[in-house]
Amino acid sequence: MSRFSFLGFHPFRRQLPRDRSGVAKFLLQPPQWLRLALRLRGSVIPAILSEVLFCGGFGVLVTVIDLYVINVHWPVLGSLIPSIVLGLLLVFRTNTAYERFWEGRRQWGNIVNNSRSLTRLMWTAIDENSPEDHQAKIDAVHLVGVFAIATKQHLRGESFAELEPLLKPHQYKELQTVQNVPLRIALWIEDYLHQQHRRGHLSLYQLTYIDELLVQLVDAMGACERILKTPMPLAYAIHLKQLLFLYCLLLPFQLVDNLVWWTGPMVGLIAFTLFGVEEIGIEIENPFGRDLNDLPLDAICLTMQQNINDLISAPTHRHRSPQPFS
Repeated sequence: MSRFSFLGFHPFRRQLPRDRSGVAKFLLQPPQWLRLALRLRGSVIPAILSEVLFCGGFGVLVTVIDLYVINVHWPVLGSLIPSIVLGLLLVFRTNTAYERFWEGRRQWGNIVNNSRSLTRLMWTAIDENSPEDHQAKIDAVHLVGVFAIATKQHLRGESFAELEPLLKPHQYKELQTVQNVPLRIALWIEDYLHQQHRRGHLSLYQLTYIDELLVQLVDAMGACERILKTPMPLAYAIHLKQLLFLYCLLLPFQLVDNLVWWTGPMVGLIAFTLFGVEEIGIEIENPFGRDLNDLPLDAICLTMQQNINDLISAPTHRHRSPQPFS
């Protein structure tokens, strides 16, 4: 183990830009920490630049007043209590946002895993007596991948035009009047499964088992909806922002007597730290968008589609019993 590993620091690992599918790549390369530290794309600097400049400029103004007008030194933040309280509030804010981010990733992991199990069992368990049965099964298995794409679009609040080439014309037309598109697609899959059971192509035990996977798929979508539709309480967000501004505007009066002309840059640096931590929480609390700090849902859905295509195109060598899973 490297002597840096116990610190969680790997000096020869750098994060590369995401590839065309949106997946971040990690390779062993010479140290690139400076390049990463100076990177603007994906950072919170553009979002907090105005606050940092304002607080730094206010620090310069306080310095000018203190030197040329009147002594304004006021050790109002001499106690550690305000800093500790503000730090705890920021930690709570960031931890809450990261919990939402990680829960979103966990639920999408459930969608991926349940989709793989669902498509595999549909492909191997459902009997076929004709080419029409085979094509119907292919269409139903593809609907599982369409469900994931529809869930992605549903969470982003985007149009479902991406689904048009993946569906039959009458299916796409039916979705135009539906409020919850992923739920309707799940209903189509369930209708297909029950139809196969009525035709004797799927036993009751198989139907129950596969249907449970479909239920878990819909449950994961519902958990993502819960994250999306339960934002951080507005009162908390407003109060934290007010406290941050109050702290940064009082800070120059605390520092001006000792730092003089360095007061403005120091206040700007502290504002950058505090507002940056808050902005990170804002960035990751809704992980389903298209920003660099959001989950790579496009890549996840693409991987699922590739897995389904591989499943369908793979040669099957099955020795079936009269009642599989029984």
